[in-house]
Order: sequence, then C-alpha cells, then structure tokens
Amino acid sequence: MYTIEDVAKELGLNKSTVSRAISGKGRVSEETRARVLAFIEEHDYHPNAVAKSLAQNRTCNLGLVLPGNYPSMQPAFFHEFMEGCCETAALHDYDVMISMIKDQDFSQLERMIRNQKVDGILVSWSTLDSRVTDMLKKKNVPHVVAGKSPYFDVPCVDNDNEGASREMTQMLLSRGLKNLVLLGGDEQDYVTHCRQRGYETAHAQAGIPIRPEQIMLNISDAKQAAKALEYARSIQADGIICMDDYICLLALTWLREREIRIPDDVQIASFYDSIILKQYTPSVTSLHFDAKELGRIACKILLERLEGGETSYSSRIGYQLIVRESTR
Repeated sequence: MYTIEDVAKELGLNKSTVSRAISGKGRVSEETRARVLAFIEEHDYHPNAVAKSLAQNRTCNLGLVLPGNYPSMQPAFFHEFMEGCCETAALHDYDVMISMIKDQDFSQLERMIRNQKVDGILVSWSTLDSRVTDMLKKKNVPHVVAGKSPYFDVPCVDNDNEGASREMTQMLLSRGLKNLVLLGGDEQDYVTHCRQRGYETAHAQAGIPIRPEQIMLNISDAKQAAKALEYARSIQADGIICMDDYICLLALTWLREREIRIPDDVQIASFYDSIILKQYTPSVTSLHFDAKELGRIACKILLERLEGGETSYSSRIGYQLIVRESTR
C-alpha cells in the first residue's frame, strides 16, 4: 500500500506538492498535477482518511438527525431519506453518523458536535418549535433541514406536502364524499401542519365545512388509532384520510378486524405511500414522494455548503397521486 511519502519519493516531489496536486488546492503546475493523478490512478492510491481529515481540518463525517420515535411516524420515509443521504455522502468520501432525538433529549447530538465528530448535520424532519434548528444555528453548525427552517440562511428541502394533500382531498370530495375524517401524527411536526392545511384548503375551495371533530391528531399507536376510528364510525365518516403509511396500516388492521369493507363501507387513503399499501388488498390510494431523492438533494446541498460553493436555500420535490382500489 502506497503512502503519500511513497508517491512523493517515486515521483521525486515534495510531500506538500503531492498533497496540493491531490486536493486540487494550492499552486501546482498542470504538468505536475497530471503526473501525480496518473500515478495514483495506476497504483490505486487512496489517501489515509485520518491523515486527509487532519490535513483538511475535517472529519469527513456528516451527522444525520432522526426522531427517536420515527418507526411510529413514517418508517418508509426515514429509511429512504437515510438511504439517499448515505449514497450521496459515500460518493464524496464521507460517512454518515446517526443521532436520535427523543423526548427533546439533544444530549447525543450535542456530544457529537462538542467532540467535533462531524462537519455538518442533516436534519430529517422539522417541528413548529424549531428546537433542533435553533440549537444548530446557535452553535454555528452547517446544516440542512428536510422541512422548514425559520432562518433564511439555513438551506431547506421539502416535499410539496400541502399541495399534495390538497389535491388528494379535492379528488375525494369531487367523487361525492362529504364526511372525510383526517387522522394524523404529532401536531408539532411541520409536515402534520402542512398536510392539515392542504386538507382544510380543499374543503374551503369546495364549499364544504369541516367540523373540529373530523380532525384527529397525535396518533402514535394502535390504541389511539382505535379510539379515533371508533369515533369516525360514530359520526358516520364515509372516508378516512391518514397522514402517513403507519397510521394507515393501523386503520386498515382495525377495519379488517371488524369486517368493515373497503371501499364499500368506507373509503381510505394515505398522504404517504409505501410498498405495503401498494400490495395491500385492496390496494390503497396514496401520495408518492421520492424520499430517497430528497435525501440525495439534502446531502448534496450540505456538501456544497461545506465546500464553500453556491448553495440552494430552498428546494421542493414533486409528488404523484396514485389512485388505487381503496377509493371508488
């Protein structure tokens, strides 16, 4: 295995010259740079990661912040978002370290930053109180948020959750449904806020009033879902919209156990798609978002920011409304 000293010795150059040629920084003639790059390609030379990070004053690690309860939120979304981040980071010789935040406990993330283990942070979700973003901003840590940040100088990437939920709700109302209930997760999550707003806007545009009891949030387990669904049946809901695939699966299980037929007795749809909903019988009408692409873009923007290049401060990803058997 070659070291940078070996490369310098073989080519009759100084270590610093070889280092500048590899990094692309500093004054090196094009002829010398070409010689060095040709040599390392021929001999499959890879700079030692520790030496490289010390030389560049970097860790070559990115932190990925996940909510501690993500398996009960949108497991498919977070898995795919993580996959997109990791793939993009690997292409640029970066590794990804995971930090979980549960019950507002930021200790793991603070320790990661304090010990200088990462160069920047990818925040996989945003909340209305913006506590994670506030902390990172205060500590001057480069970061990108999937969702919304209250700061104009913090880059954000997001799906068009409000527009997508509005379009789906409009589609269901146009098919004659009059009593649509909405089942959602944590009301402090920004995505919950956006999806509720889209649902409400569609009703307003259709001239159909919403009763407060039609919107039930903070559903995180089967017991809470059952309580909401029992109430939905008591008010004779003709349609159920679930904000994510996890809540939708809880609803499908509850309906099946009680032999409530879909879509004959009640129609159901999800504001987030997954392979399970696609393969379920009957298959479920859903909104498809490319969470993996969202992760790729978030990681790319963070890497651009770390390199001091041009940074996109706001990016929005499109969606696809997929009508399946669960709605007539």
